[in-house]
Amino acid sequence: MAKAEDLRAKSDDQLTADLGELKREAFNLRFQAATNQLERPARIKEVRRDIARIKTLQGERARTVAK
Repeated sequence: MAKAEDLRAKSDDQLTADLGELKREAFNLRFQAATNQLERPARIKEVRRDIARIKTLQGERARTVAK
């Protein structure tokens, strides 16, 4: 699970890459859940929250640039 401080230290490009990776993982987890092959159901929640953290940080950065 990514901490907010760790994410703030990353560049925009790194955040975008991490976001793509997490979205791919979320897709795979949904697929595993649908086929009853999911080992850690809590991982879905962790990934969704990490995606939300990154999107929130990107929104904050976009608002500060727009000012």
